[in-house]
Amino acid sequence: MTGSFELQLALPAGAAPLGSIDAYIQAVGRVPMLMPGEELALAGRFRNTNDLEAARRLVLSHLRFVVKVARGYLGYGLPFSDLIQEGNIGLMKAVKRFDPTVGVRLVSFAVHWIKAEIHEFILRNWRIVKVATTKAQRKLFFNLRRTRQRLGWLGRDEVEDVARELGVSPEEVVEMEQRLNAHDDSFDVLPENDDDISAPANRIEDLRFEPERQLAEHQDAALRSRALARSLAELDARSRDIVTRRWLSEDSAKATLQELADRYGVSAERIRQLEKTALEKLRAALGPRLLPAAAA
Repeated sequence: MTGSFELQLALPAGAAPLGSIDAYIQAVGRVPMLMPGEELALAGRFRNTNDLEAARRLVLSHLRFVVKVARGYLGYGLPFSDLIQEGNIGLMKAVKRFDPTVGVRLVSFAVHWIKAEIHEFILRNWRIVKVATTKAQRKLFFNLRRTRQRLGWLGRDEVEDVARELGVSPEEVVEMEQRLNAHDDSFDVLPENDDDISAPANRIEDLRFEPERQLAEHQDAALRSRALARSLAELDARSRDIVTRRWLSEDSAKATLQELADRYGVSAERIRQLEKTALEKLRAALGPRLLPAAAA
């Protein structure tokens, strides 16, 4: 977290090495729980004096609760350790915002923040394409997934019941159910399936080298070149030189306004005015589509 609330969440001395998730769970399970009075005093110290040690103790004493919440999201196929880590971020946000004078325990306040961080993590990582973007879709995503785990495929009556319960339309329930049943496909052929012709990379036609397309592009380029040459010829010599050196030169670096000003013995502002007038004439004669991209 940013600002002054950056905690080093070191576990008590003597805890098992945290080389595995099981060791971490055992370690946080040995952190003593706080009595209501202790929690109130620590929260007051942090809120009133920004005592980071008090905040650290509040966080450490609730890490086991984060593990419990994160365990409920194991069915999404994401690493348990990542779910716990995101939940810990939510816990720290809750501690930072906790007001001990309201009269509720920290655990009751923190559960919202813990779940919110885990939800965001799941929605970011469950699929390549996001399945839920609005608040209503997020609510529907998690509730519908739990309902489908209990009921399986939803019939029409069940769809209407879910829609009524969650305050959304039946069409939204059906759409989210379809998203839940979709799966990501690799665009390219996977190394282990190099003969798989079903991959999108093998099904999409490459039209870049189609003879008809190449001929049309060649003819279009020739048309633009002739039209541009005719329009340039109608400009006076100085304006034609300015446009050519500024926009049509094959050199990697185009001429600057000052360089052209020195060449013609006028100010850079005068060169800019001449350039603007010349481009307006070209645009009127050719249209933006036939001008060089940078000049258009």
